[in-house]
Amino acid sequence: MRVASRIAILVLLVTASLLLTAVPADAHVTTVAYADLTAASTTDVRVVFDLQYQLLSASAAQTQNDPGLFAAAIEHPRQGAENAVLADHATAILAYTAARFTVAVDGGSRCVPHADGPAAFHSRDATDYARFAVRYACRAGHGNAFLVRSALFPDTEGMVKDTKTIVTYALEGRNGSAALDAAHPQFTTAQAWTDRFAEFFLLGAEHLLTGIDHILFLVALIIGSRRLRDVVLAATCFTLAHSITFLLAALGLVHVPSRVVEPMIALSIAAVAAAYLWGVRPRRSARAAGTDPRAPSRSAAAVRLGIVFCFGLVHGLGFASALNIQEPWSWTLLWSLLVFNVGIEAVQLTIIAIVFPPLMLLRRREPRTALVLSAITAVVVLLFGLGWTVQRVLGLG
Repeated sequence: MRVASRIAILVLLVTASLLLTAVPADAHVTTVAYADLTAASTTDVRVVFDLQYQLLSASAAQTQNDPGLFAAAIEHPRQGAENAVLADHATAILAYTAARFTVAVDGGSRCVPHADGPAAFHSRDATDYARFAVRYACRAGHGNAFLVRSALFPDTEGMVKDTKTIVTYALEGRNGSAALDAAHPQFTTAQAWTDRFAEFFLLGAEHLLTGIDHILFLVALIIGSRRLRDVVLAATCFTLAHSITFLLAALGLVHVPSRVVEPMIALSIAAVAAAYLWGVRPRRSARAAGTDPRAPSRSAAAVRLGIVFCFGLVHGLGFASALNIQEPWSWTLLWSLLVFNVGIEAVQLTIIAIVFPPLMLLRRREPRTALVLSAITAVVVLLFGLGWTVQRVLGLG
């Protein structure tokens, strides 16, 4: 076996092992918190929070020593009594939120939080949320920037591993958005637009890198492509499709519950891998007959692109669901979400650039070895896809 072929095999094996072992399918154990900041007066800031109801109840109960809140909201919940529970335990909820979400005049003193009306229970993307407002009284405001810091979740409740706090603001003539998490817990409203967009770019890149299901779908597309043109067309088709549904979801025109989207994503992974395995025998027959196995018929190529496009629509809903995108989102945030999408595409193109060239080289130098490796990879991807489909349909992950 030639040196180039051995190097190609090594690259493919290392890449496959990293992709298959890096992150489990249920790695998206995160919650999405929302905070909308507006000016309440020349000095005060009003923040409307939207936090997951059970998670908020568990965290506030434990950190504020209010076991009654945990019992009423989680251990013995009564349907229709959620607003009463929020009202009865408003002190603990405010104390928890105020301790973990702070607003300060940039370079000055911290603003003092006060409750600003009752909390309201509602459903958001098939998840229970609590919406309430907190008024932060600041000693200065006019002409100043504000420093916002979030440490909302996780706590000792152990219900989530991370939190993405999506902040939108319209303060002192400045409008924008930011995505906060443990790695980037704060921002200032004086930051440049490039800094805000960089946050969402990294957030999109991180989402794809930690979403092994999306990566395996892309790997299935790559091994099913015989020429560079094929993989470019497939990736472009996939990008176009998930961008459409991503933007429609951001505009509030499309909303599909994650309990429907997630099993469909898993099924799409299995379907693309199965399609490759189904076509292996015809390609072997074409090679034996002396014809070019790399050139599928126009109808087969069109069908493949159609399938990729349809599944791309589903994956776009998955990307949107990762941030619980719904109609209250502003146009300012929409531009940030476009950058989130660019981050996804950057990682996608990087994976193609890493995986496809050595695969193409191996197919030219050692076609039998390439076929075996591709088939094994497709079988593994197929099993993952089928397993995740069953898991998600049954609600086990």
